[in-house]
Amino acid sequence: MTANLPQPLADYFAAKNRHDIDAMLVPFSSDATVKDEGEPHRGSVAIRGWMEATTRKYRVSVEVADVTVNGDKWRIAGIVSGNFPGSPATLHYVFTLADDRIARLEIGA
Repeated sequence: MTANLPQPLADYFAAKNRHDIDAMLVPFSSDATVKDEGEPHRGSVAIRGWMEATTRKYRVSVEVADVTVNGDKWRIAGIVSGNFPGSPATLHYVFTLADDRIARLEIGA
């Protein structure tokens, strides 16, 4: 299903599955915001810190299961496997794109 994603999202998920922090960060704009587990992370430095911490802790991989598009928002249902209770689980990633970059990402159940 990732072939149907715009390049920034396809690149993000490919890098996430390789646990490649540098490549995961590339599709994000420098002032992007990520909200995960109720916590916001704004800007490249904060997002990198979040990526490093969650990758180290959970070592997840994501299989894209469903994609919904509404304007510049992409809602991705992903089957997430990793080091956490209840793995695998379905999580929803809501991306907002701007100028071929990820401007916002919210992750939730």
